[in-house]
Amino acid sequence: MTKSRFTPILVIALLGMAGAVAAHHSGSVFNTDVLLAVEGNISRFRWGNPHVYIYVEAQNASGELVEWEIETDATPILTRSGWSADTLQPGDPVVARINPVHDTSRTHARLRSLTKEDGSIWSARSSFAGSTSDLEGGARAESIAGVWATPLSTNAYIWSLRNTLRKLNARGLELQASYDIATESPAGHCIAYPSPGFLAVPYLNEIEVLEDRVTITGELYNTIRTIYTDGREIPEEGELTNQGYSVGRWMNGELVVETALLEAHRSSMIDGSPAGTQRRVFERFHLSEDRTRLLIDFRVEDPEYLAEPFSATAEWVYMPELELIGIDCDPEVSRRAWEQ
Repeated sequence: MTKSRFTPILVIALLGMAGAVAAHHSGSVFNTDVLLAVEGNISRFRWGNPHVYIYVEAQNASGELVEWEIETDATPILTRSGWSADTLQPGDPVVARINPVHDTSRTHARLRSLTKEDGSIWSARSSFAGSTSDLEGGARAESIAGVWATPLSTNAYIWSLRNTLRKLNARGLELQASYDIATESPAGHCIAYPSPGFLAVPYLNEIEVLEDRVTITGELYNTIRTIYTDGREIPEEGELTNQGYSVGRWMNGELVVETALLEAHRSSMIDGSPAGTQRRVFERFHLSEDRTRLLIDFRVEDPEYLAEPFSATAEWVYMPELELIGIDCDPEVSRRAWEQ
């Protein structure tokens, strides 16, 4: 390990600190009540998607040299926050502040921040608001068109509310109980999130309003949703797809959408709840009063697995200064994240 002015023996545990909102599919494996400061040297830096991995060699309390595998966000998130594939080099001395996994026998963690030898501090999500409360004085949208970001607070709210409101029937509970996240997670196989999970993914989305349709391009996995607004109906029979078949109509500047013909899916969050092919998703896209946010009211009906429908509201933030950077998916990297 390269010598530096850092002493590579420091591993400090700070207990009781509130952790960052879990922004990713495997977030619950990390202990957000524990923050470790690991001081050591970069051994490897893997720049890829859906996660960038930072490897730090440090000495543990017994003086043994160990390698920490530190997971952080996808390359577009890091790029917008100033990172690049050359930000870290093997041998660089660093202090990494991390949330470790609950299994204390493992040296795997999620990055909170990283300090380099020059004193610079690097974090993943310094490029857009973490909460809708950060938006006073922000840009105002003229319509639902444009670039929108999903704050981490919205991500957490939707998933927690979804898990609270969603009531599975007996068959749904049976499938949920048998869920194996390591092998059955759609995200682990680079399969995109359909709505309403699509609404909670904490990346950028770009809405384009055309004469006969509206398209929503999601940064994660380069997902494209098409909403037809030319008066057509959803076909009674048709091909089932990940994003389904969506039709919409304009009502006083608001877009009202119905989606069906959705493939079967499993929640890529830890609970593994099933979603059936008979489900329908209803959405209403409308601007907030101050026009800095896009509010998306949604309702999910799924007679196969839900005891009753559930509904909630997602919030996206208007961020016209940002550009989408597509997030491809490396199946090997994605599987590793889900197998943690």
